[in-house]
Formats: sequence, C-alpha cells, structure tokens
Amino acid sequence: MQVTFVGVGAIGLPMALRVQGAGHRVTGVDVSDAVIANAKAQGIETVAQWAAAPEADAVVVMVATPAQLAGLVRAVDTVPPGQLWILMSTVGPDAVREQGQALRQRGARVVDAPVTGGVARAKTGGLFIFASGDAGDVEAARPVLAPMGTVRVTGARLGDGQSIKVVNQHLCAVHIAAAAEALDLARRLGLEPAAVLDLVKDGAAGSWMLSDRGPRMVATGDVEVTSAIDIFVKDSGLVAQAGAGCGAALPLLKVAHARFCQAAEAGLGLADDSRVIETWA
Repeated sequence: MQVTFVGVGAIGLPMALRVQGAGHRVTGVDVSDAVIANAKAQGIETVAQWAAAPEADAVVVMVATPAQLAGLVRAVDTVPPGQLWILMSTVGPDAVREQGQALRQRGARVVDAPVTGGVARAKTGGLFIFASGDAGDVEAARPVLAPMGTVRVTGARLGDGQSIKVVNQHLCAVHIAAAAEALDLARRLGLEPAAVLDLVKDGAAGSWMLSDRGPRMVATGDVEVTSAIDIFVKDSGLVAQAGAGCGAALPLLKVAHARFCQAAEAGLGLADDSRVIETWA
C-alpha cells in the first residue's frame, strides 16, 4: 500500500519504519525541519506539506494535539473515494469523532486507533493499538497496523479507542507521579532510592511505570527522552476534560496533572516525563 504518515517525530518515526519494513511504500509529512532531516536519514522520504505527498491508499495520523488534527483535516481539500484514514494520535474522543465525521463526509474511511507503549515498543513493533470503527474499515487497516503492534478491537464507534486511551493515560499519569513520590519518600527517609527501587519493583508494589521510569528517576545527569513532560501535560489534561464531560471524579488524576504542569512551568516541558520527580525536590 502507499501510506502517508503524518507526524514522524519521536514515536511516529519508528512506527513509520515498521510500516515501511513490512513492505509498504511510506512517505512522511512533518512541519519540523529537524524531524524531516532525521526521518530522511533513517530512510523515510519526508515532505513538509500534505500537498507534496503522493496520493495514498492509507493515511496514518500521529500528530500531537487536537488542534493539529483539526488543522490537518482543514488542509485536505479532497479525499480520494474510500481512502483509509487511521487516526493514531492521542487527542481525545471528541476530537476524533468531530474530525472523523468531517473526513467521512468527504468520502474517507476512518479508523480510530490510538497506541500505548512508548518509543521503546514502537521500535520493536510491540505497541498495543486500541482500534475502533466500522469492522470492514478496521480489517482494511490491519496490514498497516499489524507491523506496529497488537491490534485490540474496541468497538464500532469512532472515539471508543480514544476513550480507552483516556483510561490508559489516567493510569499512566497517576503511576508515574506515584513512582516519583515514593522514590522521593525513600530519599527523605535516608535510603538510597536506586536500592529501594531494586527491592520493591518486582513485588506487590511494582508497576510497569515504576520499572520503566524508576531507573531514570534515580539516574544522575541527563536521561534519554522517551516521552516528554509536555506530552503528559497534554494527555492528563485530555483525561481531566473527558472526566469532566462524563461527570467522573478524578482526584488522583488532578494531583498528577498538577505535578506535570508544575514541571513544565519549571522549564522541564521537553525533558523526559520521569523528571517530574524534580517537583518533589
């Protein structure tokens, strides 16, 4: 298939490489000169404007925000009949339903397919993909989705995948904040946080986030950015918005969101999300 991959940044590029490695013809689209150069260096032909990409059988969207998704949809003058759009960004159910409907009105088929697993799983094709939409459209998207990870069909309605991702990001945000708070507690108790992490991470108190982010929380010096603070400011904000819309009480999410916002305000927005621990310093 000819695939246009919109957004080939930190997580989008390894996803696009997996799709290309499965035999599809992939063209990236991104607005960042640095991202374009990096994608080309990795073997993904990438252009700066949607109009410069060849006509595609499938369009994968991996932009960062609801506003970017809306801007992309507005920029698309015409949609070839039956073109498949796979919306993989974490933008919330309302944004996907609104923009998905706009694309459907132009003749596109649309699948809502947000992912979880981060950069590490994107590189290995180990992402979990929460796919929703018409059954036939989801099946049509499988050849593109399968190289990126495990497809879990979540329902027929656009936005159901996003709703599950909202639940996922609630847990991720709270677990990261809880890990940071616990490791700070260890330090204040006069313990060595790295030693405590090694002792507790595989027991009843362990979590995937503690095992993954914990080593970077206790590391000295700069750490690799696998998911930025700004991403969790955005994602935990989407969770709060979704919770307010359905009347859910989210007190733990509120605390975690405030910590990520505090970290961003302290100039850590582009740092790895594990650096939220610095708000306990």
